[in-house]
Amino acid sequence: MHAALSGLAFVVRRFGQALLVMLAILVIAFAVRTNLGDPLRELMGQAVPESERAELRKELGFDAPWPVQFGRYLVGAAHGDLGTSFIYKKPTVEVVLAKFPASFELVLGAGLIVLLFCVPAGIYCAVRPERIGARLILGLSVLGISVPVFLTGIILITIFSVWLGLLPAFGRGETVALGPWTTGLLTVDGLEHLLLPALTLSSIMLPLFIRLVRSAMLEELRHDYVRTARAKGASHLRVWVVHALRNALLPIVAVGGLQAGTLIAYTLLTETVFQWPGMGFLFLEAVTRADIPLITTYLVLVGLLFVAVNTLVDLASLALDPRVSLGGAR
Repeated sequence: MHAALSGLAFVVRRFGQALLVMLAILVIAFAVRTNLGDPLRELMGQAVPESERAELRKELGFDAPWPVQFGRYLVGAAHGDLGTSFIYKKPTVEVVLAKFPASFELVLGAGLIVLLFCVPAGIYCAVRPERIGARLILGLSVLGISVPVFLTGIILITIFSVWLGLLPAFGRGETVALGPWTTGLLTVDGLEHLLLPALTLSSIMLPLFIRLVRSAMLEELRHDYVRTARAKGASHLRVWVVHALRNALLPIVAVGGLQAGTLIAYTLLTETVFQWPGMGFLFLEAVTRADIPLITTYLVLVGLLFVAVNTLVDLASLALDPRVSLGGAR
């Protein structure tokens, strides 16, 4: 009973913290929106008489005190209204969400590549540290951390698109509409277009997670329960995967949630290199064309993704180890 109440208190506290963080993000977005230029200039142009400009300013509520404007902004945000794009003449939330499937599939592809390679590579480096293969993996991981993501993308394009002609170098390829969602994961052309950008984006996280899995496994393999499992006749594979890796998952999950935000941030560079039509590419277009409502909406929605992912990671950590509920000490 006490454990259940403690877990419930942990969940409530995490959701309360998430709401406070989102409020702070909205404050920052509102400050950016009100201090980056005059929205009426973008809406009406510079040749409009000042009298008409003042009338529209009053009609839109831009002449109200900032607490009133901020209150209206919060009410609009609660209803999914974060303004209208100067470029597209549509609600900014609609514009950004239309680009979300492309960015989500890019992050998903990169995450799957990291997951598929980091776990076996990290376990191998932990259980066979003296092998040449383990040393080569660790050496390449240092190189991977050192190379900027845009340079990795250019190198991959040069090798696989220009020299070998195996994979496309830009765009999203053929997509299929599933209601409001457009996906390239169901077509061969879409998967071919996804491969190079996903490899590029995964190069940021893959070296880090190989080393993280290796360190966590080395720590777990020193514990008594591993020696006990071996003494009972458990196979090496069962000891590594079922016993050691399971207990090593908690720090991996925690760091993985934090680094998911980094993947979202680095989509800006990856989408620019590969002309990938996602949220990052849209954000750069909004910055170039000074679409302030679109810029702030991107910041709010990406902030919401950060908060949601980290909250889910905290809940996953609670499921893996209930002791995390004790004041978040673990």
